[in-house]
Amino acid sequence: MPVCQAGPVPARPLILASASPARLGLLRDAGLDPEVVVSGIAEDGVEDLPAHEMVRTLADRKAGAVADRLAAGDTGALVPGTLVLGCDSMLEVDGEVRGKPPSDEVARRWWQSVRGRNGTLFTGHALVDTASQRRAAGVSQTIVRFGTPTDDEVDAYVASGEPRQVAGAFTLDGRSAPFVDGIDGDHGTVLGLSLPLLRRLLADLGVGITDLWATP
Repeated sequence: MPVCQAGPVPARPLILASASPARLGLLRDAGLDPEVVVSGIAEDGVEDLPAHEMVRTLADRKAGAVADRLAAGDTGALVPGTLVLGCDSMLEVDGEVRGKPPSDEVARRWWQSVRGRNGTLFTGHALVDTASQRRAAGVSQTIVRFGTPTDDEVDAYVASGEPRQVAGAFTLDGRSAPFVDGIDGDHGTVLGLSLPLLRRLLADLGVGITDLWATP
């Protein structure tokens, strides 16, 4: 009788507390194969915080909420050694912190305001080790140099619906990529997850990132 081959199994299971396909793609490209469990937390009560504290706080809430659900058995049996990763991103322009735009009108206004200018994309990261209950958190930031799309290009981009799904109403791996002249820093930060920072946070918890690689 033929033996069924199991799929890739990481030495340390990882759960991504985010529905972001960009974050999931970054992790998979780096050899990780996380399970996705969306936190569903309310992203409020942080409006008065600076951008870097805002994203760190929300990332910690997301990771903590999913870890609590795992401990309570709400998402199935907790696999020993599971790590939970939460992330959150915001764009800051002239002191204004921008998450996902609440409307097409806001997305259009944001784009009109950044043409030919720079902004800073902050991404908070938080890890929870469900085995030890230890946590590690950090923030990465990258300067984004915006191009000068025309009004027609901005209108077409807004009509695509993409800006409503991403922090700051833009992304580097979608239709807005031609409207960004360049970045100064880690591109993963702009996509929502800095792999170098993730490696350092794992090390803070005594875990090597190769321990999370999916193995045959």
